Amino acid sequence: MSLWLLFISAFVSSTLFPGGSEAVLAYLAANGEHSLFLLITIATLGNTLGAMTSWGIGWLISTRYSTKRLVKKSQQKAVARLRKYGSPILLLSWLPVVGDPLCVAAGWLRLHWLPSLLFIAVGKLLRYVVVIFIIGYAQF
Repeated sequence: MSLWLLFISAFVSSTLFPGGSEAVLAYLAANGEHSLFLLITIATLGNTLGAMTSWGIGWLISTRYSTKRLVKKSQQKAVARLRKYGSPILLLSWLPVVGDPLCVAAGWLRLHWLPSLLFIAVGKLLRYVVVIFIIGYAQF
């Protein structure tokens, strides 16, 4: 049950809804019932799938609302920046506030799903590794 809670928390945390997957991960890591490798894997999987759900929502939005509809200069600049950096910008999908909208924007701009998935997964993995490191370091 605890691994499902971690997965669901990580999934929800990676959508536009707030979540606290780091707290769940920290609790389970401190509990010591599961290996850190397993916890990081489950959290990364849930968070990555949640981000790809956001990417999918962006893709669906693109079928109704083209980027050509953007009229403000600032909006056009943001789209140009995302297109310039492409999928590698999704390494930052773990960031609070901007990470989830980045995934939606990547889908909306129809960035290819496979590189998007890979860059998102790497970013999310690094996030949880850092969380575990901080937790482990703080306990000494």
